[in-house]
Amino acid sequence: MAGPVKRSVMIAGHATSISLEPIFWDALAVAAAEERLPLNALVARIDADRIDVARAAAEAPANLASAVRVWLFARCRRDLNRDLRSPGPPD
Repeated sequence: MAGPVKRSVMIAGHATSISLEPIFWDALAVAAAEERLPLNALVARIDADRIDVARAAAEAPANLASAVRVWLFARCRRDLNRDLRSPGPPD
C-alpha cells in the first residue's frame, strides 16, 4: 500500500497541489477518460461541487483531496448499484 503522492493541478487558472494515494490518482484518470474530460477539468468540477455543497449547508468545505476521494467512492458505488440492478445476459 503506497502512501500519498502530491501532484499539481490547475483549477480556474491557479495551480494547487493535491496529495492522493496512487490508487486514487489511477481511478481519477480512468474517470476523466470515461467522462472525456482532462484530469484538471474533472478536478475543477469536483472542487466546484464541494464548494456548492458546503455553501448550501452553511459549512466550511471539505479539503479537496477528501472531496476527490468521496467523489470517486460515490461514483464507484453508483456504478456498482447500476450493475446490480441491470439484468444479466440471457441464459
